[in-house]
Amino acid sequence: MPAETPIKPAVPFDTKRLDQHFHVSLARATGSLSPASCALACLDWAMHLAASPGKQLELIDLARSGASEWNHYLRDSCAANGPGGHPCVEPAERDRRFNEDEWQRWPFAPLQQAFLLTERWWAAATHDVRGVSGHHENVVSFAARQWLDMFSPGNFLATNPLVLERTFRQGGANLVRGAMNWVDDVQRTLSKQDPAGAENFVPGRDVAVTPGKVVLRNRLIELIQYSPTTAKVRPEPILIVPAWIMKYYILDLSPHNSLIKYLVDQGHTVFCISWKNPGTAERDLGMQDYLDLGLMAALDAISAIVPKRKIHATGYCLGGTLLSIGAAAMARDGDDRLASLSLFAAQTDFSEPGELALFIDDSQISMLEDQMAQTGYLTAQQMAGAFQMLRSYDLLWSRLVGNYLMGEREPMNDLMAWNADATRMPARMHSQYLRRLFLDDDLSEGRYPVNGKPVALSDIRLPVFCVGTVTDHVAPWRSVYKLHYETVAEITFVLTSGGHNAGIVSEPGHPHRSYQLRTRAAGAAYESPDDWQAHAAHEEGSWWPQWGAWLDARSAAPVAPPKTGAKGYAAVGDAPGQYVLEK
Repeated sequence: MPAETPIKPAVPFDTKRLDQHFHVSLARATGSLSPASCALACLDWAMHLAASPGKQLELIDLARSGASEWNHYLRDSCAANGPGGHPCVEPAERDRRFNEDEWQRWPFAPLQQAFLLTERWWAAATHDVRGVSGHHENVVSFAARQWLDMFSPGNFLATNPLVLERTFRQGGANLVRGAMNWVDDVQRTLSKQDPAGAENFVPGRDVAVTPGKVVLRNRLIELIQYSPTTAKVRPEPILIVPAWIMKYYILDLSPHNSLIKYLVDQGHTVFCISWKNPGTAERDLGMQDYLDLGLMAALDAISAIVPKRKIHATGYCLGGTLLSIGAAAMARDGDDRLASLSLFAAQTDFSEPGELALFIDDSQISMLEDQMAQTGYLTAQQMAGAFQMLRSYDLLWSRLVGNYLMGEREPMNDLMAWNADATRMPARMHSQYLRRLFLDDDLSEGRYPVNGKPVALSDIRLPVFCVGTVTDHVAPWRSVYKLHYETVAEITFVLTSGGHNAGIVSEPGHPHRSYQLRTRAAGAAYESPDDWQAHAAHEEGSWWPQWGAWLDARSAAPVAPPKTGAKGYAAVGDAPGQYVLEK
């Protein structure tokens, strides 16, 4: 029989690449948000609402009662030329938009009440519609809040009494300054310059100034060994593993609020990883590379510099997640180099990851993967945009009003400058991180592979010091708390005031700081987060001294400081190194 002729493809080009290019173009038009993901959520909500006449009646009644309340409030406030008696609706506890007295005067009082009533109606409309999936409900309610935030009366000159008062008092000078601020910001954005004021917080000059040496540099990390400031130090060194979504000097800001300097001054030998800011060349680095070239390479270096000493390993945010994975793998493989585990705002269970889950589904991740396939990385702007949407009032609208309508620049500080000094994420690693951790929750379910074999957090038996923060929108404290049922190890859990960053940068003497602390003994029964919060003692001040005492209790008597570097790990430069300076 004659050989069969191969069937030639009907389309003479790579169709997958065509799809990829189309998705990238679509992402540019939608701000990297998947329109399919948004449309599916809206369709799920709209169809179930259309099939829920009882819910529709509730919403009609809510709109009718709201209109009646507002009419009475409008009449009373008009007669009183001020607040119209008891408000129709009170703002949420954390809503500061209408706190000033000017918002309680005519005609702004009924205006802000109309807006809050509209918010109340949409909150009711987008929640508790029977049959809508939890993810889709969250997406729709989030989208509704974003649209409403855009049209808040506080965002416009004609409807913001504070802006109007300042414009009248200054003869419009505030608007002139605001226009100049806008021009300056546009120029800085187009020329890819740092925000105004960030030039006063340069790493190595103004921030990240704790003395030390880079004792290891590979294609992914620099390892910094900090110089001792005490005659003797605890023999067990501390390794800090920060997240690579941020630059490490969040933990070494100004001298007065540097956690690294605090530890060094308390008599500890401190090492810290500084991650490379990846570009196209690092596109194929994956999570295993971050373990091998990052955590494990750092542990090998420290073991050579401070031999025969166990290591207090500390991880922050995503660095804490990586450290948990590494610690589980080390326990599985019989590697006993760790003395303890400290995790700051780090999730190990991603079943309830907080508001970031709004951007995590197959459609959204696929769009990001197509974008990263072209560039080799996720841009810092894409990451910053997601966080801006999560806190649109604090990070976007209030700043726009302050800068452009009020005509006043918010003074730059070290934490704000650090936040603007953003990093990129390698394509392969970020895809694995989103899919294996956020989407599939492989780590908590015992499926996450290290060197081809799954790891289990239940293998960890080290004492753990775990910190969650009250207002964390990146790693909610109840999600962080789930470590309690993933391992039977001793866990000292701290819940501190503040958010993901400010709660960790909480130096002694910082005003308005408080925390709760409670230890669960190894092997003790599980305690729910609500029960823990009810029983944990409440203390004023910084949690740093508590952590220091915890480390001291698990360390031997002080000894002479180790030398800087060792054979094979000679110092190659001064702290803060080169990688932290990469833009």
